[in-house]
Amino acid sequence: MVDERPVTGSGAADDERSGFVTLIGRPNAGKSTLLNKILGFKVSIVSDKPQTTRNQIRGVLNRDGAQLVFVDTPGIHKPRTALGNSLNTTANQASAQVDVVCFVLDATARYGRGDAAIAERLPTGSVIVVTKADIASRPQIAEQLAATSHLDAAQWFPVSGRTGEGTDELVAYLIDRMPAGPRLYPAEMLTDVGDEFWVAELVREKLLALTRDELPHSVATRVTEWEWPRIRCEILVERESQKPMVIGKGGEVLKKVGTAVRAEIGEEVYIELFVKVEKNWQRRPEMVQRLGY
Repeated sequence: MVDERPVTGSGAADDERSGFVTLIGRPNAGKSTLLNKILGFKVSIVSDKPQTTRNQIRGVLNRDGAQLVFVDTPGIHKPRTALGNSLNTTANQASAQVDVVCFVLDATARYGRGDAAIAERLPTGSVIVVTKADIASRPQIAEQLAATSHLDAAQWFPVSGRTGEGTDELVAYLIDRMPAGPRLYPAEMLTDVGDEFWVAELVREKLLALTRDELPHSVATRVTEWEWPRIRCEILVERESQKPMVIGKGGEVLKKVGTAVRAEIGEEVYIELFVKVEKNWQRRPEMVQRLGY
């Protein structure tokens, strides 16, 4: 990824720094919440469901004399489907050839085999970030710090993606770790996420908040028509029996999703939501690829 850095064409002061920071960790570690807090705006959707993040998503943070390009990644887990394999590949690729890797751990969850497997692949000089410090007890935070004390890491930071506790210190440290050089993206650029992708992700986020059980893993979303302010978005499920759960009685669930999406992107938007069955899509590599995962 470093070799493909964009060139802004503008000169840089001698003390200007810029670089890439990748956030990796298990599902639900709090990576997206942390990134959104650091940036001050939502670049990644969030929920309490595993595998919410399915793509590499970049968010750009500009400071005086510095630019950090954060890369949010899917949670690394034991895959059971073609989608799971693709998500792990995406996360692992994002850890290669970046300036700093942040290993994000949930302070409220015990350090387990999945964490240890990720830790084995961490490059020297990685940063350990223990999240959810606002709700974790001091012994829980201490336990995570102790569990990772043997790693060849450069620094440890307890933080909260909800309150922002510890994030200023983390950002200041990351800036100091960046190499000297000009900004990689124009100062006005906040993310590499396109509008159509972002709206599809918002639809999925709102669905995740309203559904449960196995359904979240079976849902994919994609914008198929964009004629602002009219947007058509398809919601894909894997079985006919899942359609009623997504639609809701009298279309109640879809109405709530549409209302929630408009609240974030503009009440003038007319969003059409359609539910389609794509049988066992997450187990079909060609379909996973077609959906951009």
